Amino acid sequence: MGCAPCNGGDLRPLDILLEVVPTSGVRSGIRMLQVQGARGFQFSASARHALSFPASQIFLYCDLFPEEFSIIITLRILSIPPKKNEYIFTVMKEESNTADMKVTLGSRPPCTKNEKSQFWFNASRKGLYLCDGSAWVAMLEVKERLDYVEEYQNLMTNSETMGIEIFVIPKVGVFAATANRYTPPGSAIYKWIDGKFLFYQNIPTYQAQSWRYFTIGKKIFLAVANFEQNERGQEFSVIYKWSHRTEKFFPYQRIATHSARDWEAFDIEGEAFLAVANHREGDNHNINSVIYRWNTRTGLFEANQTIPTSGAYDWEFFTVGPYSFLVVANTFNGTSTKIDSHIYIWLDGSFQLFQSILTFGAADWEVFCIGDRIFLTVANSHSYDSGTVVPNNYYAINSSIYELNITAQMFVKFQDLLTYSALDWEFFSVGEDYFLVVANSFDGFTFSVNSIIYRWQGYEGFVAVHRLPTFGCRDWEAFHTTAGSYLIYSSAKEPLSKVLKLKTV
Repeated sequence: MGCAPCNGGDLRPLDILLEVVPTSGVRSGIRMLQVQGARGFQFSASARHALSFPASQIFLYCDLFPEEFSIIITLRILSIPPKKNEYIFTVMKEESNTADMKVTLGSRPPCTKNEKSQFWFNASRKGLYLCDGSAWVAMLEVKERLDYVEEYQNLMTNSETMGIEIFVIPKVGVFAATANRYTPPGSAIYKWIDGKFLFYQNIPTYQAQSWRYFTIGKKIFLAVANFEQNERGQEFSVIYKWSHRTEKFFPYQRIATHSARDWEAFDIEGEAFLAVANHREGDNHNINSVIYRWNTRTGLFEANQTIPTSGAYDWEFFTVGPYSFLVVANTFNGTSTKIDSHIYIWLDGSFQLFQSILTFGAADWEVFCIGDRIFLTVANSHSYDSGTVVPNNYYAINSSIYELNITAQMFVKFQDLLTYSALDWEFFSVGEDYFLVVANSFDGFTFSVNSIIYRWQGYEGFVAVHRLPTFGCRDWEAFHTTAGSYLIYSSAKEPLSKVLKLKTV
């Protein structure tokens, strides 16, 4: 036989404080305190039974509840003054007259040792967070879901943009560095100010392909991959260093490169490394790419290892447990784009071949994790071989996702996705959902091609959920601010990049 629960008609309005604090005066186990102009009661845990009252005082006609039970209180905030922190409540230690924990409203407050054990309520995300002394840890959070994507900002750039790097300099802000095609005027750095990117600094570059932000201790660097020679016929890429005094980047070190496409920065066993993807030297695509190691004595990067590559386009570093890996995207060997790209593993002080994967004009690798599963996805740009019959379309080909099989100790194909001259993948998450967005650049007829957002759906793999109109799309980057989550894409065919906002429910 079932029993129906008590319903709303069985309840009566109740002033809890009035029940436990009689009008005749404060009873034992309660103290009235005043902190920063606000009065409140401090309840003693040792005298908790002295503060209890019968459940029948709340439920008039229902006796299903015991005398003692928990009450959940919901605070509804009707309005929050902008740029103002308010305290909902304060929890105080026994035998203490000073506030120990508090809940703060408003924009994200600092989280340092001084704020440890304090709470912050983020109204926009409907989340309650606890400061652990260095970062805000989610205690209660409404999980967001991606609803749709809307155009947010048109960012006019110096010229066509081959790549974008989003980075955060602590206590300074969010920045975007664009790798622009022409010199002059070179490439630009933009800063996120009042909800949009604004021009911040211009840097001379030579058909820049990409930027890489990295830190070594407290030092902040930004490396550019230059594809062409300068006006004196010199071919090099440049590492820039951040000045904390001027809050600008300045040239720090030149490194000789050969039509560099990409830099990758990483740490192994406490040492800093940089890997450059050298694309070609003259008409020769089969050349060495170089890994540089940071010399702590000289404060410079020095060549540490060379790796043979074929039209290298991208490096991607990742770790699996104690092991470090580096995967290269090989694009063209002089006659064909149907060539192996290679995964290397760090053993005995150098990178050694771990696995080879057949790719088709590989332009990018993206590594990501979902739970304890590790994936690698490649952006295949086109299929060309001088010794075979010309296909109907060089550019409409599959890009592939591979999953690490721990038992077999190798990456195995997990899923193929049809792409159109794919040049980049970007992995991001919204709430508990995971996504991949691909940069489709050309379908064989036009550069106006939809780039696709795919959502992870478990057994089904990644499924297309949003189609985004793009023009000559070259690169995607995801980033977050206190106002929300965004995507930005660069165009290699027009001096315009677009910021898109992820609208959630």
